[in-house]
Amino acid sequence: MIMSKLNLIEAYPEYYKAKPSPELVELEPYQYITIQGNSEPNAPVFLAAINDLYKLVYGIKFYHKNEGMDFKIPKMEAFWWVEGELPFEETPQEEWFWKIMFRMPDFVGEGEFNLAVDKLVKERKLDSDHQLKFESIHEGKSVQALHIGSYYDERGTLEKMFVFMKENGLEVNGQHHEIYISDPRKTAEEKLKTILRYAVK
Repeated sequence: MIMSKLNLIEAYPEYYKAKPSPELVELEPYQYITIQGNSEPNAPVFLAAINDLYKLVYGIKFYHKNEGMDFKIPKMEAFWWVEGELPFEETPQEEWFWKIMFRMPDFVGEGEFNLAVDKLVKERKLDSDHQLKFESIHEGKSVQALHIGSYYDERGTLEKMFVFMKENGLEVNGQHHEIYISDPRKTAEEKLKTILRYAVK
């Protein structure tokens, strides 16, 4: 018997696809494995958080694979924000806040999350004071666009999104959301594809 493997990217194209021009979409509540902190991108604490997140996501994947419900690891995502008075682009990177996350299939519950965490802690592959969470996030009405290029050169795409919001009587109602479609280890910087998304009202 060949076991099927759920591919969230193929199953939910409305979530993982965007056009270069801004568009309005409606998103349902989805469940995620997340970890939150603050630092500049690629700081040791940031990279350690990603490492912990991957260990847990793979732990959950293999648990379900043994139960006959395998899934492909989805794309990594992150919310980014600042808490000071300065705009994001003027805030020193070491003061940036982030929440890194992976969307989970509907059949993954908090019970499997807890089992996978407990196993990793017992195996000493995860610290007992980890910051990993299983949570539901509902962005609802959102504006999104596909950015092609460096993560540090999103201004042009963001400006188009803000113009689109203004023209349609919308305003930002959430944090800056990025979905990393391309693997930066295998893709030239100028060809990186990232979905940029903001919840709006």
